[in-house]
Amino acid sequence: MAPSEDSTPDSDDREREDRGERSVVVVGLLCDPGLPSDTVAKFVDDFRQELSSHITDEVDWEVRTRTEPVELDENGQVPIIQLAERMRPQLGWDLLVCVTDLPRSLGSQPVVADMSVRHGVALASMPALGAVALRRRLRDTLLYLVGELGRAEALGYRAGRDRRRAGGRSAPVRWMDNPDAEIEVSLSLIGWRGRLRLLAGMVRDNKPWRLVPELSTALAAGFAAAAFGIFYSSIWLLADALSVTRLVVINVLAVVAMIVWLIGYNKLWEPRSSSPKEKALLYNMATVASMAVGVTASYVVLFAVTLAGAVAVIESGYLAQSLGHSSGVSDYLQLAWLSSSMGTVAGALGSSLESEDAVMRAAYSKRERERRRLAKESGDDSSESDGR
Repeated sequence: MAPSEDSTPDSDDREREDRGERSVVVVGLLCDPGLPSDTVAKFVDDFRQELSSHITDEVDWEVRTRTEPVELDENGQVPIIQLAERMRPQLGWDLLVCVTDLPRSLGSQPVVADMSVRHGVALASMPALGAVALRRRLRDTLLYLVGELGRAEALGYRAGRDRRRAGGRSAPVRWMDNPDAEIEVSLSLIGWRGRLRLLAGMVRDNKPWRLVPELSTALAAGFAAAAFGIFYSSIWLLADALSVTRLVVINVLAVVAMIVWLIGYNKLWEPRSSSPKEKALLYNMATVASMAVGVTASYVVLFAVTLAGAVAVIESGYLAQSLGHSSGVSDYLQLAWLSSSMGTVAGALGSSLESEDAVMRAAYSKRERERRRLAKESGDDSSESDGR
């Protein structure tokens, strides 16, 4: 079987049937580079057998993968119908499933997949699969989508029973009508668990731990300020005098200050004017969560280095003499704790020396940066039109 645009494969299928030969169904997986392509690569070798087991074994399955950035339209969406009309006949694919790391939603409902059975194409959105067990969840989702698309190819599919597995077993899913006339339906996650799963997936896709190596200037400023705490006895006395509660408060305030500074100074906050209210809220929650993970990771690194430096530089007897009482591990921990909080505040200020592009690279995935660029360009074009 082949795309409806090309009649030749249909006659080939009839000839195979006359000769008693089995039909061949070619499934094309178009994957974004990075997490989507890496995850698909982990199970693609066994995917053909999975299709036979879960959908039908009356045809021969052929699975082909292609890794390239899935194109976006001017609204930052994936035009899957246009992709299907171009790529299916060009590459000889019967069914096309795109795998992207762009988040999708309808209103406040996270979308796992969009589908057009008529065009033989579907789109799977990885952020809706969450942050863990991505291999299994993506495999189950693709099996279900291919089974649904197979209805148009008269495959005698049996994948309908697996809808509960699409997107993950612990999150309920349902079909929703899509306002896009060409996309027939969307598979969405429902309830608060679905929203949390999408948020976790977006944060994981941003890889916020990259803040540590990417923002080298901020980290250098943090180390410099923390070193001040190691070498000046007045900081030792202050750390010794502060209660654990106060140190916790200072710690939290320092982390929050750096998060707010990074988001505000680098214009990472998504204005409601550039996206619908629900989407703007979702993107902003993902930004805050990503920054929280990244800054916390930076704090842990800073604390570990500062503690090691304090132990190496400050002799315990001299520390005890300065504090006026015997010194122990807790004194070094408190000193490193306060110094790290000081360093975090200094790191926030040091991050202002980083370029906006550097912060964007550290904070977001390539796809999210592209979406924000398109949204910004669209907003600029609208402003120019209003001005005229």
